[in-house]
Amino acid sequence: MTTYAADDLHSEIAYLAHHLHWPLHELLDLEHVRRGRFLRHAKDFDHRSRDRN
Repeated sequence: MTTYAADDLHSEIAYLAHHLHWPLHELLDLEHVRRGRFLRHAKDFDHRSRDRN
């Protein structure tokens, strides 16, 4: 069984919480792969937003 570093998990959850405004329990319930997809999309939005300014 592979574990996920607690600091990495907290960082991802904080980033998604900032962008999605979802309750903590919903963010923690996301499977790793699905959470990664949301992270990529949120980061893409950030980059596009910065590029426009």
